[in-house]
Amino acid sequence: MHCPFCRHEDSRVVDSRTSDDGVSIRRRRQCPNCSRRFTTVESASLSVVKRSGASEPFSRSKVVSGVRKACQGRPVTDDQLAMLAQRVEDAVRQKGQAEIDSHDVGLATLQPLKELDLVAYLRFASVYRSFESLDDFEKAIAELRAEGEAEA
Repeated sequence: MHCPFCRHEDSRVVDSRTSDDGVSIRRRRQCPNCSRRFTTVESASLSVVKRSGASEPFSRSKVVSGVRKACQGRPVTDDQLAMLAQRVEDAVRQKGQAEIDSHDVGLATLQPLKELDLVAYLRFASVYRSFESLDDFEKAIAELRAEGEAEA
């Protein structure tokens, strides 16, 4: 790690701490050349492979924007959407892969969205589960009702 002050090519780690969300590591470093201290943050990169084959970094904001469309007109707050995006990222990172298919991100969104709002879930699921007719919607609604009755 280069020193940001004198550009010396080495530094010594003085302290390491895991961030609050547990996704990154904060390291306090000291330059042996100028003795100044600085902080670095290290995190594992996570890339999403799109249908076109292009790869881009995972973005919680993209998850939120995709889910926001399904939640339009529903009683869902921005804080709830942020928490949902965090849960999706956690689920995707638990797979332990550096690259994940965009379709898998959509599938990882389904369960947290189902717990948040059933109507939004059905809207979102109609895209990711490729609903092609009213029968597909009726089947999904019947499954949700059966789950609701089983929990009651």
